[in-house]
Amino acid sequence: MTKTQKKIILLSSCIALILGIGTNSGAMHIMEGYLPLGYCVIWGVLCVPFVLAGYFSIRHRLKENRRAVTLLAMAGAFIFIISSLKIPSVTGSCSHMTGTGLGAILFGPASVSILGIIVLLFQAILLAHGGLTTLGANTFSMAIAGPFVSYGIYALCRKLKVSRSVSVFLSASIGDLFTYCVTSFQLALAYPSESGGVRSSFLKFLAVFAPTQLPLAVLEGVLTVIVMIALESFAVKELKEIGFLKKEETANEQEK
Repeated sequence: MTKTQKKIILLSSCIALILGIGTNSGAMHIMEGYLPLGYCVIWGVLCVPFVLAGYFSIRHRLKENRRAVTLLAMAGAFIFIISSLKIPSVTGSCSHMTGTGLGAILFGPASVSILGIIVLLFQAILLAHGGLTTLGANTFSMAIAGPFVSYGIYALCRKLKVSRSVSVFLSASIGDLFTYCVTSFQLALAYPSESGGVRSSFLKFLAVFAPTQLPLAVLEGVLTVIVMIALESFAVKELKEIGFLKKEETANEQEK
């Protein structure tokens, strides 16, 4: 491991420790005990094939290139750090960034399901952020749905020859927003409105998070672009080894 890699890991660990201490339990992963048991089971079962695909994807990638673990760990630390930062929303709930867009861009959406479930487990156990019974629902929204949308947006933007920075920004921002659309849908299914049913409840939950989640999505997009620029400056070899820069260079040649 190079000195630069050690510095990146040490810096990520320090930031995670500083930001992780002293957080409260009012955050919006869906909190412990908030979903009925049946919904917890259903969302957990839906996560299983994605988590298995993520496990096999990571195992295959690390078997081909052991040094990819450095970037993989960094992507996981990024998710942990910024998803632990909580901004109060209306009605006493909270919103937060997800951080999953970066991992989806670098390693694909399946791999992020593993990173996300590990982060959610740590947050539920150590920070009272989310819950164990709601782990399946939170994993599906933050570590599966959001990353797949982020990956799709990034791939689409690159095919349309959108610049890399704009592609990364849109990928991270829209993936963040979609995560909260899924969370709102999960809550609406569990607690439909008496007048209007699931649709009305879904719109109400969206309205609760929108005032804080919209600017947070923009902020997440900016932060992800900054991290990507830093990686391109200090981890060029690692990015080439996982195939990221090779793909980007091909796209740039096509643009020329």
